[in-house]
Amino acid sequence: MQTVRDGDGETYLLVKRSAESSRVRDPATGAERYVDNDDISVVDGESPLATAASGVPESVRRTLGAVRDDRSLGLLAVVVDEGPIAAIDLLDAADMCESDLHGSITEFRAAGLVEESEVAGRRGYEATAVAVEAIEFLRDEPNGDA
Repeated sequence: MQTVRDGDGETYLLVKRSAESSRVRDPATGAERYVDNDDISVVDGESPLATAASGVPESVRRTLGAVRDDRSLGLLAVVVDEGPIAAIDLLDAADMCESDLHGSITEFRAAGLVEESEVAGRRGYEATAVAVEAIEFLRDEPNGDA
């Protein structure tokens, strides 16, 4: 697989090349189509896996990089749903030890998913727009499926 670009600057994954045409995949939709070989050019130095990932919203890619497991994803969801939330209340709500909770929060802050905030005079956390967008996207039920 290779990353290719067409004359309009659109980026695709090269799935298969024949003598006159190539089958390309749109990373955003997964749709495949055939194009003339003369209409595309290989993009050197761009990973095809990075191109494939580019079809996933940036907020979701950032979230996936910051969460370690279901519990940390759940922690982020709680901050999105209930935030801003005081750190002490978050600790009470979570089934994590204090060090795991703070480790996850640190990862979220580094990824730009949560920010420190003041809640009723106490230190707390609030989800950023990036986290809200990612959680909304991850909760979306395509085609009405659960």
